[in-house]
Amino acid sequence: MKKSLALLLCLSLVFCLFGCGQEEAPAATEVPAKEAAQAPAEETAQEENVELIVFAAASMTETLNQIAGMYKEVAPNVELVFNFDSSGTLQTQIEEGADCDIFISAAPKQMNALDGSLDAEGGNTDGQDYVLQGTRIDLLENKVALAVPEGNPAGIESYDDMVAGLQEGSIMLAMGNSDVPVGQYTQKIFAYYGLREEELAASGVITYGSNVKEVTTQVSEAAVDCGIIYGTDAFSAGLTLVDTATAEMCGQVIYPAAVLNITRHEAEARAFLDYLTGPEASAVFESVGFSPLI
Repeated sequence: MKKSLALLLCLSLVFCLFGCGQEEAPAATEVPAKEAAQAPAEETAQEENVELIVFAAASMTETLNQIAGMYKEVAPNVELVFNFDSSGTLQTQIEEGADCDIFISAAPKQMNALDGSLDAEGGNTDGQDYVLQGTRIDLLENKVALAVPEGNPAGIESYDDMVAGLQEGSIMLAMGNSDVPVGQYTQKIFAYYGLREEELAASGVITYGSNVKEVTTQVSEAAVDCGIIYGTDAFSAGLTLVDTATAEMCGQVIYPAAVLNITRHEAEARAFLDYLTGPEASAVFESVGFSPLI
């Protein structure tokens, strides 16, 4: 009898030890498995962070910086990095291999030069191919305006006054270089009035800026009597506009935008370009004088 009880106790002890071993085994593997499952999720979250490089005309500096703050709430994983300069300079940088996801030009000419869907007659004289087809849009319209320093010391009230002052040699005008869209629009205004830029430059009544911001600064600092800039830049700088050029004088001032085919973040670039056509961004553009076209 005693032997039977001893045998039963031994068997019970063996089963208890076996059962405990079975229950403890999964506990030893649960922590590593959980950590292994979390690691890929953390890596994925890090990979989703995107730096989006936007090359934009200098005249868009204030508006795009404001929009960038708004867009952070829409796409917190996207960091917008802007390169603001004259459209001609930006075009050259793209052609020389600079990283860029989106290009916004202050005139069609610079975008056309990068658009592989166009031939020489369309403006792509060198056969460049950088525009991601299907993404190009006409985003905004601006106005070419005549601005004067505070107090308007020279008493210039119109383009007609500007022309008379230049012909008399009694005023100094600031304008953009010939490779800058605002300078090219100014040249068209000269042609409209029959003015010869070479003669005016030789007589010392013109100064130049490498982009519209430099021209705006010359007017703000009263280094010149007037300057031809965009209406939006005059607004941002708090300058007085005395006249606005008509389409007959210099054509429409269209800002095309496109995702470039060299982008490494096509989905994010398309999403931001789409946001620029939406109501929130359009309200910002309109507040400084741009006219959204979409």
